[in-house]
Amino acid sequence: MRTDSSIHAALHGGTPSLVRQRGLTLVELLVVIAAMTLLFGWALPSFQALSARQEVSAEVLRLKTALALARNTAIARRATVTVCPSHDGLSCSNDDWTSPLMVIQGRAEGGNIGSDEVLRILDDSRVVSVSYRQDGRPVRYGALGRPAGHNGTFHICGRHDTGARVIVSNFGRVRVETGATC
Repeated sequence: MRTDSSIHAALHGGTPSLVRQRGLTLVELLVVIAAMTLLFGWALPSFQALSARQEVSAEVLRLKTALALARNTAIARRATVTVCPSHDGLSCSNDDWTSPLMVIQGRAEGGNIGSDEVLRILDDSRVVSVSYRQDGRPVRYGALGRPAGHNGTFHICGRHDTGARVIVSNFGRVRVETGATC
């Protein structure tokens, strides 16, 4: 009776050889698992820091989007446009800037929207903290695109002491400072 190795040898003009096994031994598997564990242990802190920076960057983008939309709309429509946080989408809260941000055409006096037009609501920030000013005023752009006394600095703090600042100038322009400590 012929075995697979003798058939292979007869077909290819050689002598029968041992049949090679396929797969991993237990020792090889343990070595691979140990190497992967070391690699993951070494790379995990880097991934956490990257994730923290991305969370802060996403919040910076959210604020810049709201402020740019408000300024551009104020200039285009020659009207007052307000940016404020809102817990319910019906009124401005002005105390928690991690809440959804509303961009409103109008002044939103006393936090009430009233007949003002809501232009856009941007989702809330779940993983970073955002502080603006302590007087509870929103950012309000006039018809010329200037914040007229509503300028200031947003302080954004994420995990692992990553942070940034979004600065609204007296002329309504927005700039970002990265690498801020929290």
